[in-house]
Amino acid sequence: MADPHRSARAQRLKPLKAALATYRPVLTAAVVFSLAINILLFVTPLYMMQIYDRVLSSRSEPTLVMISVIAVMAMVIYGLLEYVRSRMLVRVGMQFDEVLSGPLFDAAISTEINSPQGQSVQAVRDMDSLREFLTGGGLITLCDAPWAPLFIALGFFLHPLLGTVALVGAIVIFGLALLNEMMTRQHLRNAGDSANAAAQYVSTTLRNKEVIHAMGMRGAVRDRWLSQHRGVIGWQASASDRAGGLHTLTKFVRMALQTAILGAGAWLAIRQEISPGAMIAASMLMGRALQPVEQAVGQWKGFVAARDAYDRLSNLFLATPTKAETMALPTPKGAVSAEAAFVAPPGAPKATLRNVSFAVSPGEVLAIIGPSGSGKTTLLRALVGVWPTISGAIRIDGSALPHWDSEHLGKHLGYLPQDVELFAGTIAENIARFSDADPVKVVQAAELAGVHQLIQSLPQGYDTVMGPGGGTLSGGQRQRVGLARALYNMPAVVVLDEPNSNLDSSGEDALAGAIRAIKESGSTVIVSTHKRNLLANADKVLVLQDGGVQAFGPRDQVLQKFTGPRAVPSPKAQPQLTPAPTPGPAATPQSATA
Repeated sequence: MADPHRSARAQRLKPLKAALATYRPVLTAAVVFSLAINILLFVTPLYMMQIYDRVLSSRSEPTLVMISVIAVMAMVIYGLLEYVRSRMLVRVGMQFDEVLSGPLFDAAISTEINSPQGQSVQAVRDMDSLREFLTGGGLITLCDAPWAPLFIALGFFLHPLLGTVALVGAIVIFGLALLNEMMTRQHLRNAGDSANAAAQYVSTTLRNKEVIHAMGMRGAVRDRWLSQHRGVIGWQASASDRAGGLHTLTKFVRMALQTAILGAGAWLAIRQEISPGAMIAASMLMGRALQPVEQAVGQWKGFVAARDAYDRLSNLFLATPTKAETMALPTPKGAVSAEAAFVAPPGAPKATLRNVSFAVSPGEVLAIIGPSGSGKTTLLRALVGVWPTISGAIRIDGSALPHWDSEHLGKHLGYLPQDVELFAGTIAENIARFSDADPVKVVQAAELAGVHQLIQSLPQGYDTVMGPGGGTLSGGQRQRVGLARALYNMPAVVVLDEPNSNLDSSGEDALAGAIRAIKESGSTVIVSTHKRNLLANADKVLVLQDGGVQAFGPRDQVLQKFTGPRAVPSPKAQPQLTPAPTPGPAATPQSATA
């Protein structure tokens, strides 16, 4: 019987395994090419033997010409094989990137949502590191290393003593490589982890550059970064010191072995057990036999980096939930409901939103109110599928969110978060969500959001290119462009989280008009707010406090329960209301954390 855990692990690692599988046929070809290349490396020692043993003794010029022509032809073939092998590895590296890059990006996004610590940014660098290793000298060294015994065997063929010296030398250098691994592994890993943390700190710091400059924080922030940076340099220096010492020792051993093989060959030649040509050839064979081993020592840092990159990529894919195949559902109409939903932010030990139930019909506007920290943003993130429920369900048109294909459903959802982030690109591309932009729909969304005239006033209009985060726009302008993006193509459900937090009076009027227009089109609007003017457009009101529902129902009825007719509850109020009856099955906090 198949182990379900092993099966799930294999399924999650499938994209990485599929990318590595692209190397299998090329790797086989590379090994065959390496065999041919290493056989051709025998040409130089054999050529030297013929020069010393035949040409110099016979003084035959035709022999010299013929063996020289043969040697040159062999070297040309050697060069062509090296070139073809390198080209093959580069091309398969491009194929590896093509197979892995898409699933890796999806996995990085999913991991960042579920565990927003910025570690997934390293994933792209890890893919590049692994690809560079598999297309460069590291893989070539691995392909050449298995053929080192051929040169050692030829040394035994010339004389057992010469083969023994070569074999001992290879063992000693390989032992130094293992020692290098043991002495530098943890230092290199610590250096990599520290470098990732320092890079993440710099990225976060630069996003808050205005605060740093305005509040005189540059020195303190710089000192903290320097402390992290010095840690990286310290670990790297420690690893480099150890690796450098072992590399120097490896060079000394190789030179000593080269001298030993010449000395042994000369002693054997004096005793006439081998020819002078064999002595020179043995020295060259020793160099060829030890070269792959010494290259492996030099490439060890690359080996370690590629191994760590593979481990991080594997962990990234293992941490990404397997996306189950779902049946295509029809275009949503906009009915939204929650049934005893419990939601916890990523990494939180317990649910912060508990036993939330409500229902909204297509064409209705639901306003979510409550004090700061009551769970409004958590609920909205759960409604658009950013944070999953740990118990209960959130449904659109009666189907739970996991039953929908997220890409299909997302095209019919509009979402405006509190912190509006725009992407590098034109304003039109941002509004159209970087799909094939329909100019009519782009302008329609901008007009609904009240940002059309603002965009027209820019030098390039809708073709104005913005930096990452929309840095060329003010906070209010960025929020209105984000609203236009949420309204693009008139989605069935529009979710707005504090959409007027940065708006002036004209912006708030445009927002109210947009909500009315969306409602009239039959779409559902769910908006969280602290301001009373948006409540005028609401059909229903949901009051949250401490992660639970305090009241839910028609707007006037709920507001009257708070402080009387025509009153809007203050965001700082702490009402003590009996929770309103909520639809759906009851649940307990214990069931949420089970």
